Amino acid sequence: MAVRHLDHLNLSVNDFDETVAWYGRVFGFELVEETVTDGVRWGVIRSGDALLCIYEHGDREYFDRFQLADRKQHGLAHFALRIDDPDGWLEIARRENLTINYDGEITWPHSRSWYINDPTGYEIEVVRWQNDTIAFDPIR
Repeated sequence: MAVRHLDHLNLSVNDFDETVAWYGRVFGFELVEETVTDGVRWGVIRSGDALLCIYEHGDREYFDRFQLADRKQHGLAHFALRIDDPDGWLEIARRENLTINYDGEITWPHSRSWYINDPTGYEIEVVRWQNDTIAFDPIR
């Protein structure tokens, strides 16, 4: 048995509609499922094979990874979305007036990344692998 893909992430968000619209404009996600369970509105958004399950909890406070570390709590540092068109991505970032964290593009050994935050505050790494191929240097 092997894991083929990460299927989805569950995210608690401040505003369901704002989140759906933002992920749609920025990454092409579409709402594919929506319901209310125990008074909580939730749904699944999809872009290609990437799925996010979002739950609206507007009464909760979001803490980023730095605030969590200060509190000695575990949490999500960031998640990454792989893209295939960096020029298209940068045009969307300009159009949406997105703040790119850490002074812009970061070059890694086999990829380049841009870090942004969604409306709730989650940090997202937008990553483009060289030749669209996942690669790593051998571990020594």
